[in-house]
Amino acid sequence: MSGRVVVIGVGNPLRGDDGIGPAVVEALRGRVPDGTVLAVSDGEPARLLGIWRGADTVVIVEALRTRPARPGALHTLTPAEAADHSRGTASTHGFGLGDCLALAEALDLLPPRLVVHAVEVADVKLGTRLSEAVRSALPELTDRAAASVRQAYARRHEQ
Repeated sequence: MSGRVVVIGVGNPLRGDDGIGPAVVEALRGRVPDGTVLAVSDGEPARLLGIWRGADTVVIVEALRTRPARPGALHTLTPAEAADHSRGTASTHGFGLGDCLALAEALDLLPPRLVVHAVEVADVKLGTRLSEAVRSALPELTDRAAASVRQAYARRHEQ
């Protein structure tokens, strides 16, 4: 095992609440151990698979559109839960995270450990900023992602 830990903020900061993933990655700078890969992605499956290739732990931070919406509600999901949750919801990207995870599983490219931290969003219009509900959730979402990174390094030191 490589011990490599990757955090991927999925989203587009120019589309309102869809910018939450990149915002969390920015907030993590200086808060996670050196060597942690912090990356931003538009969610395109091949790019995600390339970013996490060879990682032991992947933490994904994602915007989630649900119906009915509860903007600011936080979710921590396993890959299976993320795929199940994606079925009744709409992604803010052309392909949803569930589609990417299904592809990764079919190609045997899922990392040994993957966790998804997501926040339900209110507004993904072009050119808008994070809504108040999502902006208010940013500190807790960042803390959850940082905790996942700390847990990954703790597991590595136990081995």
